[in-house]
Amino acid sequence: MAAPNLEEIHDFLVSLAFQAGDIITNSLPGIGGTGSKKNSADLVTEYDRAVENMISTSLKDKYPDYAFHGEETYDPAHPLTDVPTFIVDPIDGTINFVHGFPYSCVSLGFAVGRVPTVGVVYNPSTKNLYSAIRGKGAFLNRETRLPLQTDRVEPLSGLTNALIGIEWGSDRSGQNWETKVRTFEKLGQSKENGGAMVRAMRSTGSAALNLCAVAEGTLDLYWEGGCWEWDVCAGWVILAEAGGIMVDGSPGGWETRLDGRKYLAVRGAPAGQKEMVEEFWSYIQGKLDY
Repeated sequence: MAAPNLEEIHDFLVSLAFQAGDIITNSLPGIGGTGSKKNSADLVTEYDRAVENMISTSLKDKYPDYAFHGEETYDPAHPLTDVPTFIVDPIDGTINFVHGFPYSCVSLGFAVGRVPTVGVVYNPSTKNLYSAIRGKGAFLNRETRLPLQTDRVEPLSGLTNALIGIEWGSDRSGQNWETKVRTFEKLGQSKENGGAMVRAMRSTGSAALNLCAVAEGTLDLYWEGGCWEWDVCAGWVILAEAGGIMVDGSPGGWETRLDGRKYLAVRGAPAGQKEMVEEFWSYIQGKLDY
């Protein structure tokens, strides 16, 4: 098998992202529309499937030798492997999509040897396109290099000065839920009471867009447990090419797997990344078990 043409793949994924955006923002025949009796969960599932079907069909036609790994067609019997693989979330941030909150996106990733290699994330509500090729840099709308304001990117200076992305997730019971809630409490608590007293936390509902926010430097960190490889693959490339790092969401894991389901992303900075990771790990209250 010939080595993948990453530039060509990147450009094709960008074109698919724009096509997917048209599906998301325009009612398809038989989907939605006035008088529809479908509930919001059924409606978003139809959009999800319609977008993924368009993407998977297009990719399989153009790249028949590469694997496809999508949220809607995921089969636990066929886990991620080392072969070149397209890793796709047709709509990341589905709850936002249902509510009309403009923070959902198409997330199109390509991994080689389970290493995120090409990433395209497109928010059709804002028309923001984030993209990157491993070793080639990360960009907003194909022109503005990330991180933003590269002439004055500040060092990381501890959690008390940090804006952090977090997510509650859909599983609201059990050990992982307790770990998240107790950690959120510890992060926000005052120093006098043993907490980190972070500057602020944000829960915006899209893993891919959270990673892009860390890549552009508008978030300092993003911590997540429970999401999947299709949520993070594209954003991971963009983050890494913007100088950011991804480590394990549980303490001690400086190397983390694409399908590890626990992630801590830290923005690019001239100093302080390692110290920020270690400080954050010290406030995790319990174990994430995914």
